Amino acid sequence: MPHPLAAGRSHKPSRERKRKTFPVLRVRPLIADARRGQLIAGPLVIRCALGRSGIATVKREGDGASPRGLFRLREVFYRPDHLTARPPTGLPIRATRPYDGWCDAPLHRRYNRPVTLPCPGMSAEEMWRGDGLYDLVVDIDYNRGPIRPGRGSAIFLHVARPGYPPTEGCVALARSDLLRLLRRLGPRTRLRIG
Repeated sequence: MPHPLAAGRSHKPSRERKRKTFPVLRVRPLIADARRGQLIAGPLVIRCALGRSGIATVKREGDGASPRGLFRLREVFYRPDHLTARPPTGLPIRATRPYDGWCDAPLHRRYNRPVTLPCPGMSAEEMWRGDGLYDLVVDIDYNRGPIRPGRGSAIFLHVARPGYPPTEGCVALARSDLLRLLRRLGPRTRLRIG
């Protein structure tokens, strides 16, 4: 006889309760413009912006290229004052704060890592931006272990500017597409660029 509290419950996971995560997200450039591309996730084909120099096999700090390769997705950052709720995702997630930054100084010991701003004597990117590009950010595991000075920093999946102009090396999606995609990302999801 079934337990009284289990009455009416199905033992099979509900499709609505348990969504499968995408194993791989593929990013490919458009033939007509290597600074724009498509992100393919299962049956979804999503428009994206790429680095101003397209995709490069050998990336350097400041070259404007998106790195070619297969990468883990480490963590999601979101700006709580610009989103009404914490976005659902299978990845680790945390809210950004006004003093969050990311070190982009190749010779600094904190290169390509989160830092607390202000950082006198260090170049760092602000994670709390006024333009909305970092309202949602997925940290791509590029140049993170081991970190090689000068090989590129702050490579993210983030919100695109209107019209999808090129990025400094990141992959950028419309905010609505990124929010929808986050629901299907998990610790085993990989991002293949190129």
